[in-house]
Amino acid sequence: MRTCRDLASAHSDLDAARLLETNSEVWRCYWPTVAQSWTLGVLDGATISHEAWRRTLSACGRDDASLARTARVTHWRHRRDTLRLYPDVHNVLPSLRRRYPIALVTNGASDTQRANLRVLGIERDFEAIVISGEVGVAKPDRSIFDMALRELGVEPENVWHIGDDLTTDVAGANAAGLTAAWLNRSGRPWSEGDPEVDHEIRSLTALPELLQRPSC
Repeated sequence: MRTCRDLASAHSDLDAARLLETNSEVWRCYWPTVAQSWTLGVLDGATISHEAWRRTLSACGRDDASLARTARVTHWRHRRDTLRLYPDVHNVLPSLRRRYPIALVTNGASDTQRANLRVLGIERDFEAIVISGEVGVAKPDRSIFDMALRELGVEPENVWHIGDDLTTDVAGANAAGLTAAWLNRSGRPWSEGDPEVDHEIRSLTALPELLQRPSC
């Protein structure tokens, strides 16, 4: 919305509301065709964003590669300024790092995910960072978890994976022989047929005590 407003304020032939509606429709049609390529690093985030804005502007009567670049840069600036960590990350991640080696395993293009980590300032909190777009394989494939285990030098039976997605995180942890902790912030009910969960938490604040229980 902010990007569309900026574009419309700088170009009198563009309407912010129409740009926003068109951009939403472009993403609805375009994203399914490139999501897998983005996840595996075949296409980077900048290329996909540029193409989405090019299509948006073209549908609004502006075939202008320079303006599409401006839109992409403007959108990233607004997105960067609104990226935030959940409050529990600030409280929990440093204490966990002092006690355990930690890896980050994430799906996405390298440029997108590395930029996110830099903006959020948490790159140094992980001994290993494995990004699907850099290694060519994505969660829930167990091989991406195996890469993280090798970088940490640990065995799967001694490792927990904490993630918020049942399909990629929990199923992937199960496939890799890890303890699967589901970070279920929204309180979504677990359903029959969903991947099996070893632990369910609503916030990372529950994690330190859980990790120290004798059964763990």
